[in-house]
Amino acid sequence: MSVLPHHFQFAQSSLQDYLDCPRRFQLRYILQQPWPAVQSEPLLEHERYVELGRRFHQLIEQHNAGLPLETLSASITDPDLARWWRNYLDAPPRDVLELPVRRAEVALSMPLGDYRLAARYDLLAMVPGARAVIVDWKTERKRPLRKYLIERRQTRVYRYVLVEAGQSLNGGQAIEPEQVEMIYWFAEFPTAPEALPYDAAQQAADKAYLASLITEIASRKDEAFPLTSDDRRCRFCVYRSLCERGVAASVADASEMGSEPEDALDFDLSEIEEIAYP
Repeated sequence: MSVLPHHFQFAQSSLQDYLDCPRRFQLRYILQQPWPAVQSEPLLEHERYVELGRRFHQLIEQHNAGLPLETLSASITDPDLARWWRNYLDAPPRDVLELPVRRAEVALSMPLGDYRLAARYDLLAMVPGARAVIVDWKTERKRPLRKYLIERRQTRVYRYVLVEAGQSLNGGQAIEPEQVEMIYWFAEFPTAPEALPYDAAQQAADKAYLASLITEIASRKDEAFPLTSDDRRCRFCVYRSLCERGVAASVADASEMGSEPEDALDFDLSEIEEIAYP
């Protein structure tokens, strides 16, 4: 019998946690262990950038909902957030914001094996029956290489879930893989977004990979899942003291402490509009 609760819902963040460190996945999602350590120092600076990332996403959501630009711009007092906002207004991703259907902060979920797989999208912009663009706003300080973005769990989960579960957003029509594109837009590098097209071969590969990974996790019977063999991952992990891999928080410098760590914007599907695919 699996150690996972029968209602467990996977997302890109939980899959990434497992790949980074199976023990972290177990502590966080199965045992729901309270975090005993701060993630990094200086903590206040880290928290400020996480909050700025959340605020930036909120501003774009409000903009797409039709709130006046003047009102939104007047609410910004932080200089970093103001710079990101100017970059967004001056160099948004190509023609995406002109597409006729745009939905911000929408979640989709679908069955995969005995569990569900969920994705929360910053923005879906569509021409029903013709084109479906996933836009993900990134405020991290380093721009990842294309090869990393292609293999990112987020990329694989988001495109796959949209094809498998997005027909309710597409006028009831199935979304073909070749109609899907995912764009990472970087607030610090607004003129250098990364566009990743999709196709049926990638969809099939993603299905096999994600199903295999979820089966592997669900099949574990270990009393304690193994720790990562790369102890560099422990430097910023909040569970490091439980694993006897350090107590004091690591000092995060500007190059290491992105303003939007992958788990900083974790979501609760109960708080976001969800469209479930049976």
